[in-house]
Amino acid sequence: MRKSCFLSVVVPMYNEEEVIEVTYRRLKAVLDKLGETYEIVFVNDGSRDKTSDIVRSFCEADRNVKLVEFARNFGHQIAVTAGMDHSSGRTVVLIDADLQDPPELIADMVAKWREGYDVVYGKRIERKGESWFKKTTAAMFYRLLRSMTSVNIPVDTGDFRLMDRKVCDALTSMRERSRFIRGMVSWVGFKQTSVDYVRDERFAGETKYPLRKMIRLSLDAMTSFSTKPLKIAGILGFILSAVGFVYLFVVLYQRLFTDTTTQGWTSMIAISLLFHGITLSLLGVLGEYIGRIYEEAKGRPLYLVSEAVNFSEEKEASREPVVQGIL
Repeated sequence: MRKSCFLSVVVPMYNEEEVIEVTYRRLKAVLDKLGETYEIVFVNDGSRDKTSDIVRSFCEADRNVKLVEFARNFGHQIAVTAGMDHSSGRTVVLIDADLQDPPELIADMVAKWREGYDVVYGKRIERKGESWFKKTTAAMFYRLLRSMTSVNIPVDTGDFRLMDRKVCDALTSMRERSRFIRGMVSWVGFKQTSVDYVRDERFAGETKYPLRKMIRLSLDAMTSFSTKPLKIAGILGFILSAVGFVYLFVVLYQRLFTDTTTQGWTSMIAISLLFHGITLSLLGVLGEYIGRIYEEAKGRPLYLVSEAVNFSEEKEASREPVVQGIL
């Protein structure tokens, strides 16, 4: 086994050449000031710019810097998982490379950990540089998710957090593909607390979570931690069936006992479109869950590592030479 350190910092990266040097300098300044042993585990999630080359130069100059190179892009949550898989610290910090979450807050998180907390997560009291639409939809999502699950997932939080080794080990033992890390951390429990902070604007570059990816992450969160959409679909289907059954009696009564039978097809087409639209929506909900069952059933590794830099030979020998993900 590779020798452990006090603190591992996991930094997932995707096309971060404009900011990664500043990120490294700020992280190193904070970690050096702590006076504890540490490692910075950068995970390159298939970047197409010079991100990997820049981090390799860090690895050559600083043995505390590690690089996990993916064979292709596997996604942010998978990159975070790979960083945790390769970390060895008694405590593990998750932080993005864009500097919206301040590295300087790590010292406060460590202080909370020393008080006996197993998880210390950053809670955003203000979000700078984000549109009204993104702030509003994010607030709505967190509160909707909390109302739909039995897991108490804190609102206004991201993946930025410090975890004790036992929490990290619990997470790495959970290998589902549709991953929502902040929800998984809440699910495992342990003693948790928060530190408040103001989330800064992105230092440089473009966001790696456009609307399409945010919707995908939201669906992963909903389907991973709640079956209520399925229950709602069932209830809605029952209500619509009851309404349709009542309407059938109304139509039959008008046809057999009155002369007010509705002529034309406008109302019938409108009702047909409504019912078919709802039916397709319900099938879409079922499809989301079935699709995730299909992905899990294939049993593929979460990720493939093409290279791991600055890890000990013992650590590398413990992994398969080609497929370095974990089933």
